[in-house]
Amino acid sequence: MEQDMQSLKDFDVGRGVRPVTGVPLVHLPGSVRASGLDKDARWGLSRTPKRLPAKYFYDARGSLLFEHICATPEYYPTRTESALLERHACGILDQVAPGTLVEIGSGSSVKTNHFFVACERAGRCVRYQPFDVCDEALRAAAARLKRRYSWLEMELLVGDYAVDLPALPHSRGPRLFLFLGGTIGNLSHDEALSFLSALRATMHVEDYLLLGFDRIKDKHILDAAYNDARGYTAQFNMNLLRVLNTRLGADFDERQFMHVAFFNEDEGQIEMHLKARRAHAVTLARIGLVASFARDETILTEISRKFTPAGMRALLEAAGFGWCRHEESDNGYFSLVLAAPV
Repeated sequence: MEQDMQSLKDFDVGRGVRPVTGVPLVHLPGSVRASGLDKDARWGLSRTPKRLPAKYFYDARGSLLFEHICATPEYYPTRTESALLERHACGILDQVAPGTLVEIGSGSSVKTNHFFVACERAGRCVRYQPFDVCDEALRAAAARLKRRYSWLEMELLVGDYAVDLPALPHSRGPRLFLFLGGTIGNLSHDEALSFLSALRATMHVEDYLLLGFDRIKDKHILDAAYNDARGYTAQFNMNLLRVLNTRLGADFDERQFMHVAFFNEDEGQIEMHLKARRAHAVTLARIGLVASFARDETILTEISRKFTPAGMRALLEAAGFGWCRHEESDNGYFSLVLAAPV
């Protein structure tokens, strides 16, 4: 584990991953919007309280750090959801009979393995369209999947799901859209409703959506999951400052900030912040912005909302989805919900 920490310290975010032969990589419009980070940083660091979108965590180094987080004993969502997928992938495939799996925010595509194993057992072939903001993560995942599943047809989609849903390329139907990992909780209620409504508008009547929802549970379990003893979550949070330094010519000093994460019981959500250790100013040269920080002032970098079954159903119905199937872990920590347009 100490060797892993050193490799992360020395990680070169620009080293790249080679394209996978025979696997097309498509850049959707949101992947090349030069103004995206510029606009978000200017808006988020000029306001009070300060905040930045969590999607900027996921450069190559951030994606690797998140994989380490998922392997920590404190971070229950990944292993709990993976166990649910292993148990129910066959039944879900039988119910949907998809021609294409479209995974939004696919990352390393590790949990999607359960669907490919189920396809092999059933003699079923599907096309896979992983959709993520980080092209390096997509290529690395594709290389691994191609070695294991030589039959798998893939098309890698690089883009921002907040804006690129209307630009999704044609794919064989019925389609099963996957939005796993409890990622729906990283969006506010209004953002989640907007996202789901936009996705609903792109779907056909025979398509389905499978969502992972993290559930309300004991505060101590939630707090521990976002403050792992190995410090990976802290590094992941701090990596946002490296992204700003690299892409916007900023001069953030990580030593002047600390990672803070806690469960906000009133809002029903985990909040991750970067807190300034002292009063100072940071220059973002490429956008001509100077951001001033008071001592203990924070940047809100991520929320992770936790749900009740009633809250899950209400959100989906408000976005135009019908509730088709609900699978939950034995401890009630996590839910998989299969929904369809109505």
